[in-house]
Amino acid sequence: MSESKLPPVGVAWTGASGLVYGIRLVDCLLQAGRDVDLVISSAVAQTSQVEMGHPVEGLVERLSTLGPGGLETYGQKDFSSPMASGSANGGPLVIVPCSMGTVARIAAGTSETLLLRAADVCLKERRQLIIVARETPLATHHLENLARLSSLGALIMPAAPGFYHRPTSPGDLVDFMVQRICDHLGVPINLVPRWGEDAKS
Repeated sequence: MSESKLPPVGVAWTGASGLVYGIRLVDCLLQAGRDVDLVISSAVAQTSQVEMGHPVEGLVERLSTLGPGGLETYGQKDFSSPMASGSANGGPLVIVPCSMGTVARIAAGTSETLLLRAADVCLKERRQLIIVARETPLATHHLENLARLSSLGALIMPAAPGFYHRPTSPGDLVDFMVQRICDHLGVPINLVPRWGEDAKS
């Protein structure tokens, strides 16, 4: 049964490496019955082909067939989206993967695209903003920008999966991160054993 009374979960994909995290998150949210508002940066057209071997349009089309949650996709200039307004009944926003360029622009409050405006709305309205940062190594200015966003209320969650569940595939590592994101969103899923539970033998 779809939890339609809850506001959609905003998800944003940037051109950072790690698109699989964002795809899997949308997959799990939809199957858990949560509606998703998805915004995709222009750079994803390149990373989608390199990392997934498919155009981003095809990936979104596949996700749109899942459910029971519903998927709405918005362009970077679609400022009529509810994600762009603080007066709309907005929900949390997860930027996954999040590039350091995006981090810097959010920290500066530039808001020139829907993705950046949606993040700014979350900060000003004190809504949940989760930044799944994907970069290594991190330069001092990256750390400073992340620290600024943390001080403004964003949750900084580097794409750094644990290994105590004894992963046997890249998918297990992805699921670890997606489960941690969903924990903070309050969306109950059970993808991998938790600390203290029996791991795979």
